[in-house]
Amino acid sequence: MRGRRPAGPRLWPVAALAALLLGVSFACLQVWLEQGRLADLPVYQGYAELMRAGQVPYRDFSVEYPPAALPAFLLPSYLPWSYGASFAVLMGLCGAGCLFAGAAVLRAVGASPERSTAALLLVGGSPLALGSLFDTRFDLWPTLLALAAVAALLDDLPLLAGGLGGLAFAAKLWPIVLAPIGLAYLWRRRGPQTAAAAAAAFAVVAAACFVPFAAVAPGGVWHSVAGQLDRPLQVESLGAALLMAAEHLGAPALATVTSHGAQALSGSAAGPVAAVSAIVQVLVVAAIWLAFARRRRPGPETLLLACAAAVAALVAFGKVFSPQFLIWLVPFVPLVRGLRGAVGSAFLVAALVLTSAWFPDHYWPLALGHSSPWSWVLLARDLAVVAVAAVLAWPTRLQHEALGEQAARLEALQTIRSQIE
Repeated sequence: MRGRRPAGPRLWPVAALAALLLGVSFACLQVWLEQGRLADLPVYQGYAELMRAGQVPYRDFSVEYPPAALPAFLLPSYLPWSYGASFAVLMGLCGAGCLFAGAAVLRAVGASPERSTAALLLVGGSPLALGSLFDTRFDLWPTLLALAAVAALLDDLPLLAGGLGGLAFAAKLWPIVLAPIGLAYLWRRRGPQTAAAAAAAFAVVAAACFVPFAAVAPGGVWHSVAGQLDRPLQVESLGAALLMAAEHLGAPALATVTSHGAQALSGSAAGPVAAVSAIVQVLVVAAIWLAFARRRRPGPETLLLACAAAVAALVAFGKVFSPQFLIWLVPFVPLVRGLRGAVGSAFLVAALVLTSAWFPDHYWPLALGHSSPWSWVLLARDLAVVAVAAVLAWPTRLQHEALGEQAARLEALQTIRSQIE
């Protein structure tokens, strides 16, 4: 039985207002901030031109991203504006989709109007804090799919949730961290058969994206996946930021190399730090999965918290941390209830602003010369994201959270009683 949604009727106007704010934010990026610097648009446009010329991705040319990313590259080439403007329009629509998916999530958990308004407006205005990344990277596309999967799960549509999750995974791999949480949620609340059906939907949709290309170019598809997993220690990662800080304190300097289309640290310490980063990332994400799976009957709010914590941990502790990875967090963290959500959102906004302080204007001095003060700003940004993950994943429940769960149980019992009477 679905829960009550008292805030629902008021959310769509708020979502529309937040979408308007998002549109204004994108317009500001296009007019004042976006100058084509360090943008991935030339790569995306190159893919689109090759596909329109009849070449097959992965077979006739190398593609860095999974198959479900291809529509985000191809569609702007058919729109009437320049490729950059068309891509920004497409990402703006994906951002608006995130807002309405977020509204659906908040409606499903019965969030208050005040909480819903604050969360949606924060998401709508976030491009102004991060700068020219929202409209020049395709990350809003997989983020929209991942958030829509969570919304479908909370709306009691497990097959749709599984299918959207599979499509999100086929767009940029990272949404796989949400799959164990969603399956555990279904297993506990709906039973193993429903969880298995959702897992099957995930697998079928993901296979429908990968298999046709793998049939004609298995090596190319494998390279696109493996290439994301074997990358070295990227200069923006937490491990690299700590090594650069150590340089300023007297440690031996490390060289910067270009690898996988990005800059990474090279040297005796870089390899071990990359390995430790990967291990810590896996352990923290697995701990979040395990803590969620051990709950007897996790509620929707607990699901949101676990999803946001898993994505934050994935970003914070990875050996690769491109600036656009913060986009993954923007629609998830503000949805979390209570003090955790407020504090996590504050740290997230700090991370967005700190990123815009050095990217893109000071990226090359940072990446190539590890220059101060930008390396310290980078370290502060990375620690802010660690703080987001720590706040969300902290194992001890806050007192107000326990009280909130008890209130939710009492409300559900009162609803059942009123229906029986």
